[in-house]
Amino acid sequence: MKKTSSILSTAKDTILLESKSIANLVNFLNASFEDAVNYIFNSNGRVIVTGIGKSANIATKIVATFNSTGTPAIFMHAADAIHGDLGNVQSNDVVICISKSGNTPEIKVLVPLIKNSSNKIIAITGNVDSFLGKNADFVLNTFVEKEACPNNLAPTTSTTAQLVMGDALAVSLLHLRGFTSKDFAKYHPGGALGKRLYLRVFDLVKNNDIPKVLSTDVVTKVIIEISEKRLGVTAVIDPDNKIEGIITDGDIRRMLSKTTKIDELTAVDIMSKNPKTIDINAMAVDALDALENNSITQILVTDESKNYVGVIHLHDLIKEGIF
Repeated sequence: MKKTSSILSTAKDTILLESKSIANLVNFLNASFEDAVNYIFNSNGRVIVTGIGKSANIATKIVATFNSTGTPAIFMHAADAIHGDLGNVQSNDVVICISKSGNTPEIKVLVPLIKNSSNKIIAITGNVDSFLGKNADFVLNTFVEKEACPNNLAPTTSTTAQLVMGDALAVSLLHLRGFTSKDFAKYHPGGALGKRLYLRVFDLVKNNDIPKVLSTDVVTKVIIEISEKRLGVTAVIDPDNKIEGIITDGDIRRMLSKTTKIDELTAVDIMSKNPKTIDINAMAVDALDALENNSITQILVTDESKNYVGVIHLHDLIKEGIF
C-alpha cells in the first residue's frame, strides 16, 4: 500500500501543475479571443461545440455553461458529426472545435465540411500550428507544457485548460449580455439554487397562520395565540394593524420564571418593541440573511403600507431548501 505522504504529495503536485498551466492561459489571450466573443455575441445562431474523446466530455460541460448563462448552444460529437449529425449545424451557427492536438482524423474531416457551409470555426487547441489551428477563423490557445499524468499521456492538464477557456468565453458573453441574477433564475428554476433566485417572502408567508394580539390583550390570550398558530411567536398590533411589538415563546418562559401572576399582565408588558420586519415582496434569501444577522428564528412580514401580514419562520426556509 502506498504511503499516505506519497499519495498527498502526488495530489499536491497534480494540483500545482494544473493551476500553473491554467494561470499561464492569460498569456495566450489576444485579439482572436475578443473577436470570437464578439462574433458569438452578434450572431443570430447557436454555438455548436464539438470534440472527440476527452475533449468531447469537456464540450458537453461548456455547452451546459453556455445554455445556463444565456448563450444557446448544443453539443455535437465530432465522430457522429461526420456520420449524419452535421445536419445539426444551421446557417447562422458558429462552431467551436476542441482538440488538444488539432490533428485528429475526425477533426481533419469535419473542419472542411463546416467551412464549406460558410460557418465560422472557433478552435480551442493546444497546438495553434495544427490543421485545426490553421483552418479556424478564431484560435484560442490552450497549450500546456505537461499533463499531470506521470506518463504525460492521459488528458488532465490539457482538458482542464480547455474547460477554463470555455468558462472564459461564457463569462465574457455573460457580461456583454448584461446577464443578471433574474436572468439566471429563468434558466435554473429547480432545486435550492433556483429557489434562492426567485422565491419571495410572499410565497412563504401565505402558507402560514397569522398570529396577532392587541397590546391590551391579557397574557393568557397571548399564550393561546402562540400555541394555536404554532410559529413560536405572535405580533402585537394596534387597531390599524400596525406592528407595535413581538412576543416569542421565549418571552413567555422568561415571564413565567419571574412571576406567576399572569392575570395582572397584558401583551404590552412583555412584548419587545421595534421588532425586525421584512417586506412581503423581498426575496426569501433576504429573509434568511435577516434571521442569521440578527440571530433570530422568526421575522414579521409587512406589506407596502407597513401593515402586518404574517410571519416567516426559519423552518419555512429550511423546508424550501434555502437554508
